[in-house]
Amino acid sequence: MTTHARDFSASIDPVKLDRMAEVAIKVGLQLKEGQDLVLTSSIAALPLTRRIIEQAYKAGAGLVTPIFSDDEITLARFRYGKDGGFDRAAGWLYEGMAKAYGAGAARLAVRGDDPSLLSGQDPEKVSRANKAASIASKPAMEKITNFDTNWTILAYPELAWAKQVFPDDTDDVAVAKLASAIFSASRVNGDDPVGAWKEHNAELKKRSTWLNGHNFHALRFTGPGTDVTIGLADGHEWMGGASTAKNGITCNPNIPTEEVFTTPHARRVSGHVSSTKPLSYQGTLIDNIQVRFEEGRIVEARASKGEDVLKKVLDTDEGSRRLGEVALVPHSSPISASGILFYNTLFDENASCHIALGQCYSKCFVDGAKLTPEEVAARGGNKSFIHIDWMIGSGDVDIDGLDKDGKAVPVMRKGEWAA
Repeated sequence: MTTHARDFSASIDPVKLDRMAEVAIKVGLQLKEGQDLVLTSSIAALPLTRRIIEQAYKAGAGLVTPIFSDDEITLARFRYGKDGGFDRAAGWLYEGMAKAYGAGAARLAVRGDDPSLLSGQDPEKVSRANKAASIASKPAMEKITNFDTNWTILAYPELAWAKQVFPDDTDDVAVAKLASAIFSASRVNGDDPVGAWKEHNAELKKRSTWLNGHNFHALRFTGPGTDVTIGLADGHEWMGGASTAKNGITCNPNIPTEEVFTTPHARRVSGHVSSTKPLSYQGTLIDNIQVRFEEGRIVEARASKGEDVLKKVLDTDEGSRRLGEVALVPHSSPISASGILFYNTLFDENASCHIALGQCYSKCFVDGAKLTPEEVAARGGNKSFIHIDWMIGSGDVDIDGLDKDGKAVPVMRKGEWAA
């Protein structure tokens, strides 16, 4: 029996796992009676996935369709697959998913990927496979980025991921530690996790309301290796925590979440910025990213690790060198305070302010649900096959909000809210 096949469920608190499943359906999705659900998960995450599906049917789900992945199967492709196959992806699957979302199905993903799964594979093949998947998934991706339906992502402590985070511990201990960290960040430690999320969403709403009241023209980030001015899209709107999808259902897209975020102007970003945490991107770890922007476009890019993959990502399409999101997270957030580097964007982005390359969220505009793609683009929203978050905040970074005349208002000082 391989280590990937071993059962580590005994290392994970079953009560908190039940609470995670409850939060997934009642907070993450707020699944409605009769609503279908498309769920993706790895086989290793079955203990949580089974509980989520049970909760979904208890909530009155119409039909839950699970789609599973497996690390060993993924590796088999890169080890033995024919070269021509790396330019292909299952477009028919994504088209079906997009059709389901268009018909009202909710979307849920359980994540626990090995951050370094593909680190030993040919970066050219990894890049080609990622690009093919990004292009093929566009019909489904657009339904999500446009918030056509309610969706959420949450995590499960798979072994390979746990060993990356806690390399000096035995397998059982590493899984138990990562499980504990996930439960804490996901606010399921208490007896009333749904109530805890209600309070947290109210706090994030307060922050986004303050930012919307100022209606800044741009944000300026300054810190070690960073001096970048990020223009904000015309008519942008800050959001955080719970969001209402176009189908009228309020969901929490990320479990956990500590961010407030909006859409930057794709053509008004200038300066240089450095990452403050590694980026784990589809099995490749990209570290110490440094880029320079001119007129919204990345014109120089470096990384101490994974640079080849980074540069290939930047060449995915015209929009991949421009920004689709900017998000603010205090350095004292619970995930940052834990001191754990998760090697997983779902968590690490909630320990730090971050930006995202690629596709914008059209939801992050005033009356965004009514805007056409052409109107979103005219207001500065970016379009791309990709959407990749990476972290640029720390306890050494200051942020100012700038009005159209350049007058500055402190937003964050040393990584903390200034007001």
